[in-house]
Amino acid sequence: MTHSVSAKPNGRSKSLMAILLSLWFLLALGGSSLGVFDSGQRPPIALGAAAILPVIAFASAYLTWKGFRQFVIASNLRLLTLAQSWRIGGLLFLILYSRDILPAIFALPAGWGDMMIGATAPIVAWAISTKKRFSKQTFVSWSALGMLDLVMAISLGILASASPLGIFAGELTTKAMGKFPLSLIPTFFVPLLFILHLISLSRFRNENIGRQSSENPSFLGRHLEQRLNT
Repeated sequence: MTHSVSAKPNGRSKSLMAILLSLWFLLALGGSSLGVFDSGQRPPIALGAAAILPVIAFASAYLTWKGFRQFVIASNLRLLTLAQSWRIGGLLFLILYSRDILPAIFALPAGWGDMMIGATAPIVAWAISTKKRFSKQTFVSWSALGMLDLVMAISLGILASASPLGIFAGELTTKAMGKFPLSLIPTFFVPLLFILHLISLSRFRNENIGRQSSENPSFLGRHLEQRLNT
């Protein structure tokens, strides 16, 4: 992959993002500590909203806020990819399954899926850092698998819950995922990692456009014309 030249995020933008992330984490931490996400046998509406609304907010800001979009496009693709290494912590799900705390139908696919993405993230980040041509299909496929794993984990967590939506629930349910500290995973870390995947794809697309425009000057004109006509 070759890297296009783009402006780096300025200090003000970084500070603003740090404040927003801190506030988001504190809200998730406060809700988890107060048992807001412990739905018991009720539908996990609060937990689901906490997992989905941040992604919607990110998408809305990206589409409507030019400054935010520029900040996203200027992010470091290698570091964004390397951040997914934390998902090696999916081993925790396997440990909780072995201790009869989480059901197999949720813990096994979520745990192994996270570990696969986490283990391969450094390899993908290294491939990007070599600054050689990196297969677009490979990166997009890896990112799509990472996002699919997160969506699957949330979906199976709901379907294996003690709520009326828990059609896969047995003697063991995912009730523990609504209790502190595990509730921080679906309410903060899962949507954050999903957003990082979205940022990575946006960054990758921007670099790909930059590479094509540098190799073919007429490409940029055609791209802008298409954007203006849509």
